[in-house]
Amino acid sequence: MSFLLSRTLVILFSIVILVIDQVAKMVAVNFILPNQSIRVFTFLNLVNVRNTGAAFGLFQNLGNTIFIGISLVAILIILSLIIRSKEDSIALSLILGGALGNLTDRLRLGYVVDFIDLHLGRYHWPAFNLADSALSLGMVLLLFRLFWRTRKGV
Repeated sequence: MSFLLSRTLVILFSIVILVIDQVAKMVAVNFILPNQSIRVFTFLNLVNVRNTGAAFGLFQNLGNTIFIGISLVAILIILSLIIRSKEDSIALSLILGGALGNLTDRLRLGYVVDFIDLHLGRYHWPAFNLADSALSLGMVLLLFRLFWRTRKGV
């Protein structure tokens, strides 16, 4: 596969993640009242939470402008890695798609829509969204690859 075609596919995969994330968030906002909780399974609720902070609601008092700036820098770094890297395409496209999804919310709404509430009994993980999931999975894949390279001595 040519270099240009493979990079184009990585970007397209990122855009697909962005679109799926935005559609899921629109459904959550249109069908779930703010702070309402809809039980799906014993461990999963759907909610409608406005996250003005970073991942999992951290650093909410920093302001949206800071997070937009951080997102833009991160997206530029990921794009440069996509252009230079012959490996890690899936991980980088997951990270790019997730970053674009949350940046889109920040630019459109001034906050990020979170709607997935995982819990065990009364112990809840902070609400998150599909963009967060893509970002997290991409990071895990990159860390696994880094660990694998280190173990192989590459």
